[in-house]
Amino acid sequence: MTVASVSMPEELLDRIDEFAEDHGYTGRSEVVREAARNLLGEFEDKRLEGRELMGIITVMFDYETTAVEEKMMHLRHEHEDLVASNFHSHVGEHHCMELFILEGSLEEISTFVGKIRATKDTLNVDYSVMPVDEFSPLSPE
Repeated sequence: MTVASVSMPEELLDRIDEFAEDHGYTGRSEVVREAARNLLGEFEDKRLEGRELMGIITVMFDYETTAVEEKMMHLRHEHEDLVASNFHSHVGEHHCMELFILEGSLEEISTFVGKIRATKDTLNVDYSVMPVDEFSPLSPE
């Protein structure tokens, strides 16, 4: 196997080591390999290709980190054809949450999520994707 050097905060490395020990992994390399495979496979679901999708993305960040909020605003405007709705909320005394509702293709949504994940100083990025065509109108009673 090829050895790759990766930079990460000490706190994250400690969490990976603890996770490896708690869950029976042979070490941090095994955890990172599995995480990488999972991340790369997230948007490779063939059942979603070529379909109109809805995506819900939540982003958490520190209130004092105005660069994240500014980046979210730029992404919202850059992808205005994809962003159906956007909501900003304060969470506790020190955090903000940005919620995006997207409507588009798998490629468009995965690109948007990738840009958010690449934003420095986000604390958490979570999302779900579902096909819009699976929704059917309510049948009359």
